[in-house]
Amino acid sequence: MSPSQASPLTLVAETAEILTSLGVAPERLRGGTRAARSPVTGEVLAHVHDDTRADATAVIARAHAAFLQWRLVPAPKRGELVRLLGEELRAHKAALGRLVSIEAGKIVSEGLGEVQEMIDICDFAVGLSRQLYGLTIATERAEHRMMETWHPLGVTGVISAFNFPVAVWAWNAAIALVCGNSVVWKPSEKTPLTALATDALLARALQRYRREGGEAPEGLAGLLLGGRTVGEMLVDDARVPLVSATGSTAMGRVVGACLAGRFARAILELGGNNAAIVTPTADLDLTLRAVAFAAMGTAGQRCTSLRRLFVHADVYAQLVPRLKQAYASVAIGNPLEQGTLIGPLIDRGAYDAMQDALSAARDHGGRVFGGERVAGFEQAYYVRPALVEIEAQSGPVERETFAPILYVMPYRDLDAAIELHNAVPQGLSSSIFTNDLREAELFVSSRGSDCGIANVNIGPSGAEIGGAFGGEKETGGGRESGSDSWKAYMRRATNTVNYGRSLPLAQGVKFDVG
Repeated sequence: MSPSQASPLTLVAETAEILTSLGVAPERLRGGTRAARSPVTGEVLAHVHDDTRADATAVIARAHAAFLQWRLVPAPKRGELVRLLGEELRAHKAALGRLVSIEAGKIVSEGLGEVQEMIDICDFAVGLSRQLYGLTIATERAEHRMMETWHPLGVTGVISAFNFPVAVWAWNAAIALVCGNSVVWKPSEKTPLTALATDALLARALQRYRREGGEAPEGLAGLLLGGRTVGEMLVDDARVPLVSATGSTAMGRVVGACLAGRFARAILELGGNNAAIVTPTADLDLTLRAVAFAAMGTAGQRCTSLRRLFVHADVYAQLVPRLKQAYASVAIGNPLEQGTLIGPLIDRGAYDAMQDALSAARDHGGRVFGGERVAGFEQAYYVRPALVEIEAQSGPVERETFAPILYVMPYRDLDAAIELHNAVPQGLSSSIFTNDLREAELFVSSRGSDCGIANVNIGPSGAEIGGAFGGEKETGGGRESGSDSWKAYMRRATNTVNYGRSLPLAQGVKFDVG
C-alpha cells in the first residue's frame, strides 16, 4: 500500500488520542519549540518542550536524592515496582506499540515486538531482584570468611536512539531499578513522544506501588527532552556514576572520553557493520528468509542489521538471484497497514546518507540493485532496499550506513572470509549459515567471529533479552539486558570477616608489636 493512503489528519488525531490514553498531559504536546514528526508522512504530530540546563540539573538532583532512599529498599521489593511496570506495559502494549510505529516508522509487528521486549526485560529483572548473588571465597587464614557483596551504584543515565525508542530504556531502567539505582533518561530528539508515553506508564506503576504500601521516593525516574545540551549535562554531572549511551561511534567517542575524564562508568552501544557468511552446505531457503529480515527489516535501521554478506562461490548463483527477487518484490509502504514489510527511513538525513553510500559503492565498482526512493509524501522518505554486488570490501563497505544496504561479496576460502568479516572497525553482531558442524564451531570459537554476538543459522538481528547484548571494538564494549549485565549497574565490595581471636596476616607476613 502506498504511504500516500495514510491520512495526515487521522495520524495526528490518533497520536493525540494514544498519548492522552496513556496519561500524557496535553500541555506537554503543544507550545514547545521542538517539532515531533512522524516518518510515516513527515508531518508534525506535536510541539514538545525542550528541557533547559536548569531543568536537567534539578532532575539529576532529585534522582540523586531518590537514590539515597531507594538503595535502602530491599531488592525484592524494588522488583515489585518493575513487576507493576510490566503489568502496565502488558495492559497498554497495543497503544504503545502503535505509537512506536507512528513515531519511529516501524511496521506493526515490530512496534508491538519492541513493547514485548520491554515486558520481557521486566520479567527478567523481577527474577533478578532475588538473585543479586555474591561469592563466598576460600581464604588462607583460619577463622576468617571472605566474600563479595554487590551494592547500588547511584543515578543511571540512559541516552537512547530513535531506532529502538523505548526498548533500550527498558533494558537499562528495569535492571537499574532492581539494583537500587535511580534513572534519568535522555531519549532521541527524534522520538520524544514514545518517551513521554513510557514515562507516563512508569508513573502509573509508581502510583500503584505506593498505593499498595511500597516506598518509592519522588524523582526516582527522570526524563530529559532535548538535544545535545541536556545529554551533555547528564554525561558531565558527577552525581551520575554510570551512563548507558546508544548511538553512533562518533557520539560514543565523545561520551566515553567525558566519562573517563571523571572516572565514571560507560555502557556504550555504538555502530555495527554486521556480516554473515553463507557456506556451500547452507540451507538456502532458511538463509534467504534470515538474510531478508536481517538486511531489510526496520528499513535497515537496527544496530544489528545485516550489512555485509559473504557468499561461497559454489552457491552464489543459487542464492543471490533469489535475494534480488525478494528485494524487488518486498512490500514497501505505510507501516501502519497490515502486509507492509518495509516502512520509511527516519528522515531526510538518513535518505541522503544512503544515496551517498550507494554513489560511493558505484565508484568502487559495485553493481547496485534498488535503492531508489518510492513515491509518497514529499516529507517522508520511503526507499527500496538496495543490494550491491561488489568484489572487494573497500570504501563504503567498511563503514556503517544506517539504511537498508546489503553488500554482497563472493568468497572461496572460509578462513579468508572470516578474516574479511573481522576486518572492519565495528564488532557487534554476526552470523554463519552452514550445516557443517566444524564450520559452525569454528565461527563461534576464538578463531572465528570477533563480535559480541555470533549466531549460527539465524541472522545477526533480533537478539533476545536473556543474553547480554553488545559488541567489541568501535561498538563500544558495553553489555546490556540479560546474563550478568546487571553487574555494571552495581558496585562490588570484597569483605573479609575475622571471627577468631588471633590476627593471622595474608601471605605469611609477620608484624608483631607490643
